[in-house]
Amino acid sequence: MLASASPRRLALLAQAGIVPERVLAANVDERPLKAEPPRIHAERLAAVKARVIWSKIGSEHVLVLAADTVVALGRRILPKASSDADVRECLAALSGRRHIVMTAVAVAYSPGHVHVRTVLTRIAFKRLSETEIESYIRIREGIGKAGGYGLQGRAETFVRLINGSWSNVVGLPLAETVGLLRGHGLKC
Repeated sequence: MLASASPRRLALLAQAGIVPERVLAANVDERPLKAEPPRIHAERLAAVKARVIWSKIGSEHVLVLAADTVVALGRRILPKASSDADVRECLAALSGRRHIVMTAVAVAYSPGHVHVRTVLTRIAFKRLSETEIESYIRIREGIGKAGGYGLQGRAETFVRLINGSWSNVVGLPLAETVGLLRGHGLKC
């Protein structure tokens, strides 16, 4: 079972040959706790999402996969952009700088038991002009995305350097996710 409404995560799983029996979004409060570091935030949310869905459909024979992706600029967690202003603010902050995209992947497999693995990818953006930022805002690609951009689209033209998993930045690190699921008995 996939505890996510993200079409990108579903597509990435399909790319790995995994089709969840059910997809059910875990509607949880995704705001960071006061002074919560980015990695702890992502791990907490992934585990909470997995537990919430497992508690709704719980069975010893069900694995619930959940994930949370965070874009971190130092200790600052950039928001999941919900407006043009959010996208503009995120891209201005990332312009010419390095940042880390981390995805915590959680598998709930029994009451109270969740295994979490976190993958980090380092990215450096080129310096962005106001024209590039405004053009990106107009195509609406950054809305709903952590850090206000989607690497699988036009924002890939902003990247000077990527060190790590490309699929992690899109929303689900495939090698680690498949390994985690296999470790819990899923044949994939």
